[in-house]
Amino acid sequence: MLTAVTACLEQEHIEVVGTACTGDETVALLEERRPTVALVNLHMPGLAGAELVRAACRAAPQTALLVYTGYATRAAVYEGLDAGARGVIFKGTPLPEVVRAVRIVASGGEYLDPVLGAAVIADWAKPETLTARERDVLRLLAEGLSNDEIGGRLHISGATVRSHVRKAMAKLGARTRVEAVAKALRQAHIA
Repeated sequence: MLTAVTACLEQEHIEVVGTACTGDETVALLEERRPTVALVNLHMPGLAGAELVRAACRAAPQTALLVYTGYATRAAVYEGLDAGARGVIFKGTPLPEVVRAVRIVASGGEYLDPVLGAAVIADWAKPETLTARERDVLRLLAEGLSNDEIGGRLHISGATVRSHVRKAMAKLGARTRVEAVAKALRQAHIA
């Protein structure tokens, strides 16, 4: 897949300055080469997901990130956009559309793959959607972190973490923290 995407971009006169196989390699390459746009896979070995996107944004703030995901879920969209990406494109998208997405993001625009758009629009129609911070807290809860550990990672107090958990539980109709995480995963609010 990587070879086909690279060949297609180069055929369309878009210079590919490098490829990476892990999240850490991605961040190092972005820091060194500072491209206009980076097509980033959320699910790479090592540094991955929202943490990868955040690290990439810190390493190369002038680079517009376009998340390239094999998961057509709203969680993939939110995870990428919440972390700072300028767009999200599904791996099943035809290569000419990938080229179009890269050009849109390179010119300062945002891009959301139409396949993923329906999930996002359906979510917006709901009266109470989890906030980005509530999703962050639930993601970290799913990793087994305590309130204080989550607070440390997100630079907020343990009391604020508890408040976000309570609000998320109410929105999800969950009675416990574990049930909130399970529902958020099942409903694709978090990945």
